[in-house]
Amino acid sequence: MNKDNFLKLIAAGRDSALLRFTLGNLYLEEGDAAAAAEHLERAVALDASYAAAWKQLGKARHALGRDDEARDAWRRGIEAATAKGHVQAAKEMQVHLRRLDKSRGEGRP
Repeated sequence: MNKDNFLKLIAAGRDSALLRFTLGNLYLEEGDAAAAAEHLERAVALDASYAAAWKQLGKARHALGRDDEARDAWRRGIEAATAKGHVQAAKEMQVHLRRLDKSRGEGRP
């Protein structure tokens, strides 16, 4: 399915966290971080425990230069992943946080 089909599903009232996550990923792949962030923000609003959506939201926000918001997304994603026992997802987001802090010259996680 392409983005237009997913957008039609949303317009038809069939919105879901998975649908928004998928759209967010498609927009990220195309380099449209603003549209990606919009859909990923909706995904986590629909399901705050969706760790993968938090991870991608952090990436989109970072691409937009919204580093404090990216950090918040990754921290919330780590909490969600840890709560569900998704160790690998939590580790990946910890790596993103460390890289972000290192790029800013900060030593905090």
